[in-house]
Amino acid sequence: MRVLPLAALILLACAGPARAADLTLLDGYDAPGPARFDKVGVVKVGPQRARHVLVLAPGTSAGAGYFLPLARSLVERLPGWQVWAVERRENLLEDHAVLDRVRAGRAPVSALFPYYLGWLGGGVAEHFTPPTDAETAPARGWGMRVAVEDLRRVVRAARRGRRTVVLGGHSLGGTITTAYASWDFGGRAGARDLAGLVFIDGGSSRVAPDAAQARDELAALQTGSPFNDLVGLGLPWAAGVFAAAGSTLALAAPGERATFQDWPLAPAALKPPVPVTNAAEFGYAIDTETGPANLALVQAHLGGLEPAGDPRGWSDAGGRASLRRVARAVSGIDRVDGFAWYHPRRLSLDAGAVAGGVANPAQRVLGVRATHRVKLPVYAYETSLGKGRVLAAARALARRGHVRRVTLVDRSARDAHCDPIFDDPGRNDFVRTVVPFLRGL
Repeated sequence: MRVLPLAALILLACAGPARAADLTLLDGYDAPGPARFDKVGVVKVGPQRARHVLVLAPGTSAGAGYFLPLARSLVERLPGWQVWAVERRENLLEDHAVLDRVRAGRAPVSALFPYYLGWLGGGVAEHFTPPTDAETAPARGWGMRVAVEDLRRVVRAARRGRRTVVLGGHSLGGTITTAYASWDFGGRAGARDLAGLVFIDGGSSRVAPDAAQARDELAALQTGSPFNDLVGLGLPWAAGVFAAAGSTLALAAPGERATFQDWPLAPAALKPPVPVTNAAEFGYAIDTETGPANLALVQAHLGGLEPAGDPRGWSDAGGRASLRRVARAVSGIDRVDGFAWYHPRRLSLDAGAVAGGVANPAQRVLGVRATHRVKLPVYAYETSLGKGRVLAAARALARRGHVRRVTLVDRSARDAHCDPIFDDPGRNDFVRTVVPFLRGL
């Protein structure tokens, strides 16, 4: 058992009790479209009266839920700190009705698959209904300015009571972190709100599209769905629903035969070669050895299929993250899961124009205002997906701002993209290296 020093125990006592994590909605940026979307969510983990807050921005097609097990691991090691996971406005389009009831035990597990996926084959009376084109039209404008302005509301709330705020992000969340810190808020840099930056396999290089490319891509966004389609089925919500339903089944009925595997519309790449349980179906899709290449953004080193059984179960042996920990992160909590079912294409387009906070022609086309030098301590962690780009971007950002305190962690030969988020804390190099950085602030 780890024994805390007396000073740490005093800090914990002064910080007050930790609350159960739940979603808080804040008033967001007044963007074009219905006012009901002008909200940004946060899930707070850690003691209520913490003097320091780490705000974490999720990546492409990610929601606040996937940070929650990591957030708990961090606050256990950082007395006096709280972690706020950001839930972007696009997640207001999601339908969590049956997910929430199943997680709370108010609906049977058997209700989950028919409601979210089985209805596509017909014969299901009550089911999930994707939003209409009219309802999703405002998302064509949900780019970097909307994300950064919403994030500003979160940072300002975190700063109340003269608290120290560090901003971080995973994957695209790292680009949003750079954008916020270098953003020009009426002549004032976003970095002035912050005490440091944390990049988790994400960031922003100084290479931007030219103005003509930006105009062409902006024009292309005016047709078709405003959202990414990760699994290529023409259903932009499919990856999010697969993840939310699959992870919840893996938690609520881990040993039952996977319904998804027998569903005729299931993508072949997500179907194991032998009959499996719900837990094994979920693990097979997320693990680096068996998950499809187009889902590299959500993969981690888990275990593998059991060598025998009908259906086959899942073993954590040989993995660095337990399947249950990953399933909790993806399934999430009431009203929040670990995926964004609807990720705006405009946000990904604008991300390229951030260019490490250096003004460029594409920024003028897209309305991106990331132009300030950033003079903050920087921590950056790179996995195999970064391929040198993440640490190079962090070095360039620090060099431009003449920052001396820079912590760079290269795990490109060891980690998959989501290992720093999902790995069990005792095997997690991100937790081990970011904690000293944050303590030093």
